[in-house]
Amino acid sequence: MPQIPEKIHELTVGQLSARSGAAVSALHFYESKGLISSRRTSGNQRRYSRDTLRRVAFIRAAQRVGIPLATIREALAELPEERTPTRDDWAHLSEAWRSELDERIKQLNRLRDHLTDCIGCGCLSLDSCVLSNPDDVFGDRLTGSRLLAENGGRRQGGR
Repeated sequence: MPQIPEKIHELTVGQLSARSGAAVSALHFYESKGLISSRRTSGNQRRYSRDTLRRVAFIRAAQRVGIPLATIREALAELPEERTPTRDDWAHLSEAWRSELDERIKQLNRLRDHLTDCIGCGCLSLDSCVLSNPDDVFGDRLTGSRLLAENGGRRQGGR
């Protein structure tokens, strides 16, 4: 990993890419979505402050666990612009996502545990499908293929 001397306070897009591991195109995308920012030189080249490295690391980690970009942008907007975010800043932001991640883990565990049951069922038995109809929440209304037809063939629960 290329080292950048401490006296350099701004990074080119190439330096930021090399240090963060994010492609230049990804950095441009993050900037277009308001996740990071740069200033332009007189030659119209992007320059990023050093703290952008931490922001990019945070973005990439959040994306890996499935946090939507809009949520990441909202979180980053809470960080101070005038200084490098601290460990406490990051802890505060990540704590807000804890319950969302716990729910995703629960859903993924449920999917893993019942995936074998689902293979071959064709989801025509929604009255007993633990993924599409947990706890038979649709059992009082309709069952099976009639429920599928009501929803235009889409599965219940967005799965």
